[in-house]
Amino acid sequence: MTNQRNDLPVAIIGAGPVGLATAANLIERGLTPLIFEKGSEVGAAIRTWGHIRLFSSWEHNIDPASRRLLEPTGWTEPRLTSLPYGAELVDRYLKPLADIAAIRSALHTSSTVTAVTRVGMDKTHSRNRDEQPFLVRVESTDGTVTDHHVRAVVDTSGTWAQPNPLGQAGLAAPGETEAIKAGLITEPLPDVTGTDRARFVGQHVLVIGAGHSAANTLLSLGQLAKNEPGTRISWAVRGSDASRLYGGGDLDGLPARGQLGSRLRKLVEDGHIELHTSFTTISFTVGDGLAVTGSTPDGDVTLEVDLLIPATGFRPDLDILREIRLELDPIVEAPRDLGPLIDPEFHSCGTVPAHGAKVLAHPDKDFYIAGMKSYGRAPTFLLATGYEQVRSIVAALAGDQAAANQVHLELPETGVCSTDLGGSCDLPAVSGAEQSDAADSCCGTPEPVLIELPMADGCCSSPAEAAPTQEQPVACCSTPEPVMMGIPTGLAHGRSASITD
Repeated sequence: MTNQRNDLPVAIIGAGPVGLATAANLIERGLTPLIFEKGSEVGAAIRTWGHIRLFSSWEHNIDPASRRLLEPTGWTEPRLTSLPYGAELVDRYLKPLADIAAIRSALHTSSTVTAVTRVGMDKTHSRNRDEQPFLVRVESTDGTVTDHHVRAVVDTSGTWAQPNPLGQAGLAAPGETEAIKAGLITEPLPDVTGTDRARFVGQHVLVIGAGHSAANTLLSLGQLAKNEPGTRISWAVRGSDASRLYGGGDLDGLPARGQLGSRLRKLVEDGHIELHTSFTTISFTVGDGLAVTGSTPDGDVTLEVDLLIPATGFRPDLDILREIRLELDPIVEAPRDLGPLIDPEFHSCGTVPAHGAKVLAHPDKDFYIAGMKSYGRAPTFLLATGYEQVRSIVAALAGDQAAANQVHLELPETGVCSTDLGGSCDLPAVSGAEQSDAADSCCGTPEPVLIELPMADGCCSSPAEAAPTQEQPVACCSTPEPVMMGIPTGLAHGRSASITD
């Protein structure tokens, strides 16, 4: 790498928790971040599901390097055993972090990255490629386009803006676009009991999907229906075994995550939610309401509903990376070495081998995808995973290969692999992801390199990890409100809704 290139900043795409953690680590290492955020504020994607609460405590949602930057500013740390809401994650953590001068001066909001490439080279040119800076093209809200030259790129833009379609085989169902335009298919994770309440009162609402996003939405609808008896709830999933939808319950390493499935199971068993299993959406018809037709083992079934809430997960936006040499797993679209470790067809037990720069590297040297986007279409991401990813990546960029290789991570078990649900290793209800049928054994993952994270005192403590989604500041032991995902973040999501970075 030339000295000239060494003097350039490191571009970070996305100013969510993992993006700002990248910046904090760069600053600690004496490197210069340059942060581009599409939204008007940091954590913009999280703000859209700010009414959702994370299933992991503050203790595991704060990046260590970010904490070290915040502590000298007089920042007041939240109660570590409480579970934050998404809005609190932004207001009490991300915004104070973004106000630190070294980050504030590097942050560009309302700035959309439209392409990443090498200066003077498209994907096909190889000679001296590693010596050339990256070119990051950015468009602002007023239409101004600016090209930035940087020494490295860390893409932490998440997947929140790319929801999966509702139809079969990864495609939108006929009529899906028309139903969205007609306002009959909502955004993921609407605020059912809050700002969007009037939209759902007295309506027949269908939720499609089988993850933490679906669970949170269904629990909120159940609360609404309790107060508004005319509200009717249907739930459609592709899987055939209802028991697999509820996760690990009391066996889950994160108690709040386990409670999601337990509470959802009770709503179904008590008849408050009408569950349709083995339901594959094949078409939508817009009329007075929405006719949703699904293929089932007993033939096609049509559900007449007023509104549909999608909860079928997310996928990465790879269009901006067309001129970058990527090496992706062909199944889940994660970095090739990471993909087999997180493929939800086989691995869903709540752990993943510790991994960092080496696993996340691509053929284009010093380009990385981290955070939720690094998991591609896999839905089991947790925030602490992203924090360790970027710690390792920044160490590699700083030339400290020993620190980059020393990756430490422990993720809490979902409890699913320890259950006796028919002897199978069923997929957990992970954030924002439609469950697929699991293979016979999802528990045979390679043993991760772990360090023990202490169990916090108190009834709401969790043994390990950070999820991309929310918290409760005061009464963490009472959980009448929905507790969410692994971020999408986003959310989530998990996972998180799936959670957005």
